Parts: sequence; structure tokens; C-alpha cells
Amino acid sequence: MHLTIAELVVVLASAVLVLARWLPPAARRRTAAGAAAVAIAGAAGTLPGTRWQILLVLGADLLVGAAAAGVWLLDRRAGRSGRRTRWWLALPGSLLCAALVVGGTVAAWALPVPSFPRLSGPSAVGTTVLQWTDPARDEPATPDPADRRTVVVQLWYPAGKVAREAPRAQYLGRTRREADTVAAAVAGYLGAPGLLFDGPTRSRSHAVPGAAPAAGRFPVVLFSPGLGGVRTQNTAWAEDLASRGYLVAGVDHPYDSAAVVLADGRTVGTRIAAGGDPDEDDRRRISWATVRAADLSFVLTQLGRLDSGAAAGTFTGRLDTGHAAVTGHSLGGAAAMRAAARDQRFLAVINLDGGVTSDQLPLRQPVLVLTHQVRDQADAGYVARVTRVLDGGRGPGYRLSVPGSAHLSFTDAPLYLPPVPALVGSLGRSESVRMTTATSAAFLDATLSGHATGLPATLAEYGDLSVRGSAAAR
Repeated sequence: MHLTIAELVVVLASAVLVLARWLPPAARRRTAAGAAAVAIAGAAGTLPGTRWQILLVLGADLLVGAAAAGVWLLDRRAGRSGRRTRWWLALPGSLLCAALVVGGTVAAWALPVPSFPRLSGPSAVGTTVLQWTDPARDEPATPDPADRRTVVVQLWYPAGKVAREAPRAQYLGRTRREADTVAAAVAGYLGAPGLLFDGPTRSRSHAVPGAAPAAGRFPVVLFSPGLGGVRTQNTAWAEDLASRGYLVAGVDHPYDSAAVVLADGRTVGTRIAAGGDPDEDDRRRISWATVRAADLSFVLTQLGRLDSGAAAGTFTGRLDTGHAAVTGHSLGGAAAMRAAARDQRFLAVINLDGGVTSDQLPLRQPVLVLTHQVRDQADAGYVARVTRVLDGGRGPGYRLSVPGSAHLSFTDAPLYLPPVPALVGSLGRSESVRMTTATSAAFLDATLSGHATGLPATLAEYGDLSVRGSAAAR
């Protein structure tokens, strides 16, 4: 039900309280008093910060209490005692209260506080957030010639032993305040009510902020989010890969990501959006993907500096930047492919249901493209563009169409958005994440770590696999 025990107590007690009105008088009084006491105790257990869905349920309790108090006052003034309100007068109020209880419960189920799936790898996971400025690049989104391009990067990495009680990382930001800022910006970008992201801001993931890295060297995986997306949108995926031995670097692209909170406290909002004209939007996508691709190459360079000790940090000798993959979702997938075409340091590419810009060149690296199920002509056109690039590639190209998936299936969204198939697919809240992590890990193990995993057979377990490029000729 995605309810805590205290919330479940509130719901059940509130339902009894609403139904008590229709019991015989003697039973009604005892039942209502007991249910009210239990509801109050449950409500105390949801503090501080009771969810708005539970406030709806508690609103039903207040209405029942107000109605009972009103009847009692009227009876006292009229000199009556214990007279029951006529059923046809009580029915509308009871129906309203029942609607609040049911509506709040359904909303709590549909919009839960996300619970991150159990990590599949052997390592604990640490996380940290860094901010880097590229002195060689102007900031293209501002007119100030002195403004340099700055990115915010979150790292998830294998950690040494961590205490069970160690605080876990806030989801969507370094702090709850940052998470609220990011959630409000994402909701605004999507034109959705902010209440839609109330659950995620209350969640914590598996990672431990600032945990010491584990021993060894970690292959590196860079991640670029979707248009208007944020670095944390694939946290479950990133943490699972980190538990398997990879360092994942999620990149916030200022003036593109919905909100980027900088180290000095400033929040940079997005300045880009599609305009509706196909030709103009194509030019915009090329421009946006180009900036992002340069960001990704810059981040890989900075990770190399961390490994060498040229930049301060705890990752000296820990980052195997010679084995690096570039990945992304949606527009981030297009940026990842563009970065790989321009920067041969990236040895593998994962495109999570992302587009391909019209000028995208075939790649030398192995490529995995995960796509939602093809449903219409627009999807078929997208698949044709992806296939063209993969067919011309010098490395193996794998396109996996996942039945039951939607565009957001390849992100954290199924963990907290309503389970509407058109929105998040029909794979289930946790299964969507497991599919994305399992296929990505199999591909990375084969391409970066050199593990013989029977990659095509593993990928084919999750959908319809098409093998293109040099691998198709074998």
C-alpha cells in the first residue's frame, strides 16, 4: 500500500470513524470514541511533516468531529439529548468523509515516498557532489564574456564498510531544502502540480554521503539526464551500478537541467524548451546536445585529475578513466552518442530511450540503446534513425526494445509516479529499475570490464533484441 504503519492506522481508524455514524446509538458512541483516539495516536506517529494525502484522511476526521459537535450544540440549545440526525441529512456528509478517506488512501498509494530497490552488488555505496568550472569554455547561455561554463556533478561509488546506522543520502539534492527546490522546478518545467513530487523529497537512497571509497580502481560511467532533467533522476540505477564496482557521475547541465543549485546557494533554472517547429527544434537539439557533449568530456577530464591527485579529493588512484562509458536518458542519450563520436576516451555508450540528432555520425564504440516498445509511426521513425547509426558503427550495436516500457521506465519515475502505463510503463515500480540496471550492468561488464557474459542472450531476456553494426556480421 506504500503506507507506513502510522499512516495505515490513521486510514483504518478514520474509515471506522466514518462508518460509526451508521451503527446503533450505543455502539456508535463507543466505536466513534475509540476510532477517534486511535486516529489521533496514528496522526501523532506521522509527525513531523505529515504527508498531504494523510491530511486529506484526517480532514474526514475533523468533519466527523465538527458534525458531531454541531449536533450536540443544537441539541443543548433545544433542550434535547441523544437525538439522531435524519439519515438523509447525514448521508451527504458521510459520503464526503468517505471520499476523503478513500481519495487520500489512493493518492498515498499512487504517489508514494519512493523506496529504492535492494542493491544487487556486493559493495556499499558512497556519494558526493562536486562543482567544476571549465576555464576554456564560455557559458553559452549568458551574454557575459567572462562567464565560464560550470557543471555540478554527483558521484556514486563503491564504498568501504559503512555503519548500518550511517545517515543515507537525501534524494533529489544534498539537503531537504535543495530537494524541495529541485522538485518544484521539475514540476514547473513539466507543468505539473508540485504535490506530485512531495514523496521524492521525503526519500533517502542507499548511498552514504562522504563515505570512504572501497579499495581498488573503478571503471567510470558518466550520465546525462533528459531535457530539463536533473542529475539525480536515475539514482537507483546509479547506486546499483556503484554497488557492482563502477563509479557513476551524474551531470547537472546549468540552464538546461530544471534547476541546478550551485555551491554559493544560487539556483540556475532552465532556459531551453522545444518550440514546436520540427526544423527549428532539430537545430536546437543539435545545439543542446553539443553543449552537453562538451560537458561530458570536461567531466571525464576532471575525473582523471581526481585520480591523479591533481585535484583535491579522496579518489586518488581509485578512478580507472581509461575504462569509461558515456550514458544518458532522452536528450542525454543523444548527448552521450555525440560525446562518444567526438571523444574516443569513451569506450562504450548507453542510450536510455534517447533521441539521435540528425547529424549524428556512426560510432566506433560498442553501443547499447534501450527503447520503449514501438507503437506508432513516430516510434518507427525514431527506431529507423537509431538503426541507421548502429548499422554504420564499427563496434557492435545492440538495440533492445522492452515490452511494457514507456519513456520514463528507464528512470526513477516508476518508483514514485502513478502506475499509469502510458506514463511509466507496466513493468511495475521496482521491475522497471531492475530491468534498466541489469541490462546496463551486463553491457558494461562486457565492454569495460571484459567479462564474458553472453551479452546478447542476457539482453534478449528483457525484450526484443536487434544486433547491428560489426556484431551483426559475425
